[in-house]
Amino acid sequence: IVGDLQVNSATQKDRLGDDIDSVLATLDKSNGVSHQTEGSTRLDSRPILYVEHRNLNPDTELKRYFGARAVMGDQRPRQRQRQYHRSTWMTFPKDTWPHFSKPGISMSLLESRDGLQYFTFEHNRDYQQVQFKFLDAVESMDPNNIIVLLQLNPYHIDSLLQLSDVCRLQEDQEMGLETYCILHMMFLERRGCPRTALEFCKLILNLDPENDPLCMLLLVDFLCLRCREYAALIRLFEEWEAHRNLSQLPNFAFSVALSHFHLSQKEEEAERLEESQRHRHQSNGLLQNALIMFPSVLMPLLDLCTVQPDSAVSSHQFFGPKSCLGQPPALAELVSLYVGRIHGLWKESGVLLWLEENVHGVLSRVNEEDPLVEDCIIKRKVRYQSCPRNIHRHVILSEIKEAISSLPLEVTTQPMMGFDPLPPLDSVPSHSRPERQNAGASNESTLSTFFRSLLPNFNVQDDMEVAQAGRELNQEVNRLMVAMRDMLANIRFQEPPREDNPDRDEEEWD
Repeated sequence: IVGDLQVNSATQKDRLGDDIDSVLATLDKSNGVSHQTEGSTRLDSRPILYVEHRNLNPDTELKRYFGARAVMGDQRPRQRQRQYHRSTWMTFPKDTWPHFSKPGISMSLLESRDGLQYFTFEHNRDYQQVQFKFLDAVESMDPNNIIVLLQLNPYHIDSLLQLSDVCRLQEDQEMGLETYCILHMMFLERRGCPRTALEFCKLILNLDPENDPLCMLLLVDFLCLRCREYAALIRLFEEWEAHRNLSQLPNFAFSVALSHFHLSQKEEEAERLEESQRHRHQSNGLLQNALIMFPSVLMPLLDLCTVQPDSAVSSHQFFGPKSCLGQPPALAELVSLYVGRIHGLWKESGVLLWLEENVHGVLSRVNEEDPLVEDCIIKRKVRYQSCPRNIHRHVILSEIKEAISSLPLEVTTQPMMGFDPLPPLDSVPSHSRPERQNAGASNESTLSTFFRSLLPNFNVQDDMEVAQAGRELNQEVNRLMVAMRDMLANIRFQEPPREDNPDRDEEEWD
């Protein structure tokens, strides 16, 4: 009887558990979430660019690493002194931030087409006037004017973007919507929050996945590798390869192979030998195909990893200097961007051994005249004639020196502002800026006018009044140069005392 009671009670518990599971499953389905069986990932039931809004907060990731006490510290202000700031998914205001009111920028529905909703950002009259003052402050080339403008309008977007760029140039790093997101995302990645940065990357991709104006596809692989989301990167590649040709981007060609390699090395995968071997076989094939398609990646990658390549590799014409010299400039830009960004993830000893093994495999295929080698040579010459504007914009925002140095002259020679680098050529301004009065030119400082005259769009022959200002400018510049010569001629530098006897008077040295 006791045994029957135990069995019956256990059966009732099982039924109760089944009922609870069925109820939870029903609720989850109604909310758009479904549980998966063991052996599958949670991401498989969601769109590949699904954004988990709780992971947009960097404190969430930092708490996982260091604990809540280490992250929050003494951030427990008294309730009486605490100011209420409305938080959003993307921003978490601090109590020290200025009071937030309607800044004059809004978003309204433009149209609905093919099941998609298109919105537009609109500026009211007050915001337009602030925007005009901001443009005047930028042309003055004095960051203090932007700071003064922000004191009156603390949430003006372009002013915040431009001031952030000034702080970056001064190494004091203590922004439109997409520009803000990518800069904030890069700061998060450098702060050690790659998971949060990945969520922002997916958010930016969701804004315009077809056009991708900031070219997030050149960055998403790096963030997936940084936070060890290998399966998510492989799934993105498999779902988008057919219509986006991701394998033609060096970053995806190499990073997907690296993801398969890491999955083959995971402990849980090692217990399932067949699956581990499958990932290893795929990683070898993908890496060799990537090396054959982009041979110019190898030597710069090894150089940044401080690895001396084998003489058989460095002396071979396939991986030698000719591989870099003969590639199109557009491909060189993509390669420099990838190598400069991701080389730190290739420094692991196991990864380098795997790379060495497949490099020798590629050399064997080259020596055996594999048809794929010649096919890739033709593809490189045909497919990489020029880079689109969004790639140039991404390179500028990346701040990777190797990639910026490979930008074409038509990009580097045009003026660029930190609040809107390389704006689209077909952009239509929603409001026109009034012309500045020429009388203001005579009131600006001589030094400011002198530096403004160095700009390529400065023309002293616009009209008679400006021409007169130009003549006065030349006179002022001449007087300035004379004063600078006199100042430099009167400067006297005192020699420092020698270290062997710092207290000795100067007369003792005569």
